[in-house]
Amino acid sequence: MAAGDPRGLSGLMDAHLSRITSLAYHMLGDQMAAEDIAQETFLKAWLKAADWDFGNAKFITWMRRVATNHCLDRLRKRREVLSDTLPEQADNAASAETAMATGETEAAVSTALAELPDRQRAALTLSHFDHVSQSEGASILEISEAAYESLLARARRALRDNLLPQKESLMEGLGQ
Repeated sequence: MAAGDPRGLSGLMDAHLSRITSLAYHMLGDQMAAEDIAQETFLKAWLKAADWDFGNAKFITWMRRVATNHCLDRLRKRREVLSDTLPEQADNAASAETAMATGETEAAVSTALAELPDRQRAALTLSHFDHVSQSEGASILEISEAAYESLLARARRALRDNLLPQKESLMEGLGQ
C-alpha cells in the first residue's frame, strides 16, 4: 500500500473494515455515519501509507485513533444542533418477545451510552466493543494508561448510574 498498490488497501480493508465500522457505530449510534467514518479512515490510511513509521505503533492502533478522532469531531459538530427529541431506533430483532426485551435493553444501553461525555464513550467503546487493551486504548486516545483507566472507570460508573433507574424493568424484560 505504501508503494501505491491498491491490493494493499484492499487487504487492509478486508482485515479491518468491520472493526473500524463497529468502533464508529458504537461511538455514533448511526450505521451510515459509521460507514462514512470508516471510509474517511481508510482514505487517510491510503494517503498517509507512504509516511507511516512501521517501528512506532501497530497500524490498526493508528487507524483506530484516526477513526476515534473522526467520531469525536462528528460528535462535537452534532452537539451544536440541539433537539428535544431523539430519533427512534430501528428494531432489527427476529422473534417478537425476545426481540422486544433485547431491543429495549439495547436501546436503553445505547441511550445511556449516548449520554456519556465523548471521551468516556470513546474509552468504553474501545474497551468493551472493540476489545482493545488499556495500553492500546490509551495510545488511541493519546493519553497515559492511568488517565485511560480513570476515564474508563468514570465511564462505567456513569453508564451504571444512567441505567440504574431502569434496572427492574430491564431485568423483567429479560425474564430474570
